[in-house]
Amino acid sequence: MSTSRPAAPPKAEKRDSSYSHHGITIADPYAWLRDPGYPDVTDKDVLAYLEAENAWFEARMEPHKDLVETLFKEMKARIKEDDSTVPQRRGDWLYWSEFEEGAEYRKYYRKPVAGGERVLILDENELAAGHEYFRLGTFSISDNARLLAYSVDTNGSERFTARVKDLETGQHLPDEIPGTLSDLVWVMDDTALVYGLADENWRVHDATLHVLGTPLSEDVELYRESADEGFRVGAGLSAQEDWLIIATGDNETSEVRLVPVADPKAKPILVAPRRKGVEYDVDVRDGTLWVHTNDEHVNFRLATAPLDKPGEWTTLIEGSDEVYLDGFSLFRDFYVTEGRIKGLDQIQLRSYADPNLVKPIAFAEASFTTGLTNNPEYHQDRLRLSYQSMVTPDSVYDYHVETGELELLKQQEIPSGYDPALYTTERVEIAARDGTMIPVSVVMRKDREPGGPLHLYAYGAYGYAVPPGFSTTRLSLVDRGFAYAIAHIRGGDDLGRKWYLAGKLNERVNTFTDFVDVAKGLAARGYTQEGRISISGGSAGGELMGVVVNTDPQLWGAVVAHVPFVDVLATMLDDSLPLTPGEWPEWGNPILSKQAFAYILSYSPYDQVVAQDYPPMLVTAGLNDPRVTYWEPAKWVAKLRELKTDDNELLLKTNMGAGHGGKSGRFESIRETAEEVAFVLWQLGVEG
Repeated sequence: MSTSRPAAPPKAEKRDSSYSHHGITIADPYAWLRDPGYPDVTDKDVLAYLEAENAWFEARMEPHKDLVETLFKEMKARIKEDDSTVPQRRGDWLYWSEFEEGAEYRKYYRKPVAGGERVLILDENELAAGHEYFRLGTFSISDNARLLAYSVDTNGSERFTARVKDLETGQHLPDEIPGTLSDLVWVMDDTALVYGLADENWRVHDATLHVLGTPLSEDVELYRESADEGFRVGAGLSAQEDWLIIATGDNETSEVRLVPVADPKAKPILVAPRRKGVEYDVDVRDGTLWVHTNDEHVNFRLATAPLDKPGEWTTLIEGSDEVYLDGFSLFRDFYVTEGRIKGLDQIQLRSYADPNLVKPIAFAEASFTTGLTNNPEYHQDRLRLSYQSMVTPDSVYDYHVETGELELLKQQEIPSGYDPALYTTERVEIAARDGTMIPVSVVMRKDREPGGPLHLYAYGAYGYAVPPGFSTTRLSLVDRGFAYAIAHIRGGDDLGRKWYLAGKLNERVNTFTDFVDVAKGLAARGYTQEGRISISGGSAGGELMGVVVNTDPQLWGAVVAHVPFVDVLATMLDDSLPLTPGEWPEWGNPILSKQAFAYILSYSPYDQVVAQDYPPMLVTAGLNDPRVTYWEPAKWVAKLRELKTDDNELLLKTNMGAGHGGKSGRFESIRETAEEVAFVLWQLGVEG
């Protein structure tokens, strides 16, 4: 193979191809980039094009390799290499994980609460040896603390192989379950596991029982979703670990069944039949069913019901326009609700005996993100919390329930040094074009010059709220004079469920216009200038990138689109793809609806590429990505190369051995971030 650098970017061949729906025909000359044998990608022409794009990426980034290396070293220097999590008690043992200096992956340990030596129970580095990619899926200790069930993915395809390790002998049991995409739940007095398999389209439609020591052919399906192709199935345990909770649903509808942990093959209890648009999740305490649902209020209520009448829900906490009730956790002596008020996280302790007794956990900063983390026992007199803000590093607290004391157990160390006094964070509101006020979280150095470069990030889909948290890699931009802003645009649920609904289906365009209006508003307020704004987003956030470069290309000085969902129309028309049926409630079903077809077509980034100038762009893809298939960014870049009228950089980097999350390993992933930041600095002329 030639090692000479390419002199020009690759030009993908155009091949006649089209599809028609609702009397409309769409030409798709780059459809051939989808290997017909997917998920096995072996087509020589496809691979040659992806390799040619990778070679162009390497050639264009070569002059900036010193900058990439500088950024990588400074990002790595902010990581405490020999780091560990705070031990947490579960039963008679304390559990934690550690990174050793120079290691890409974690080691997991435990030691007796009563005292004794620590014991290594799992080494990710050992499991990852010989693999280009590695990811630990689920990690589940049996109730008797003797067995560890875990799963691994070694190519990024999100098909995990489950194994069971005897922690007393250190040996693996012969049981091995390939193709899982679920938690591993211990049942039947630790003699069996409940799991779900990814089918040929990466969809989990089952909750299946495997008894240890028996062949997989004898495994028993406890539940199979056969009514709705878009639903996914998952399983977990109740707070007292006496009920197995089997849930099925999509992005807007839920249905839950309960079976005893001791007898999972018993006839299941159906909590409430599915109703389109009604979501609910449940837990059980002392024979009472607890239900968190949006059936009466968009921001959810909390209700209870007797187990013998599981569908008769009595309200405990009313739904509220002001309070978004995000979830709840049951403990022996109290329960906890979590949610958001005006976009800020809330944790509240509540009394079983007195519904009026509410103890909020208060924090001093004006903008932050917090939540319960690892609280594995039903009886907890201390609650383990996480906390961070855009200027406060990741912090772990124990909240002492009796006294209300917040005890700081650990704060993220930054070995190369970090002084929070040098930085300031703000939460501002920018008016969207329809008058809606969009919250924006901003962090920058106090000595930053007004009007300098600004990086704007957003996601804006699936009701995911981007938290205003801390990032060490972000400092590489901020310390070079950038402001870094997170736009809490509609499509996330930052301001409650209505905020999410206002950015999905036929309101989807709000997400895109919110982002553009935030950028213009920040420029108008003097934070930056149009053309000095770099932007980034991944997956559905990559779709956002694709739309705004089509609609407002002049605003952006640099664009990074990670695994971007840009071929929206074609993907939503293909019900054989892994996610498509489950995505119709989010985007609409263009197969059945002419209106949905026309609306998606009106913004689908790939379909809306036109002959115009585009900003500098870096695009990433994963060959094994089952969520956003590699050909979406590949087709998009090919069409951009064909039609764009500028000489700005357009780079496509495809990870040939990874999936949706890019490369694995803490340092390899940092190197990719260093490349992204180097690209931004290069394009905005802030190199160095």
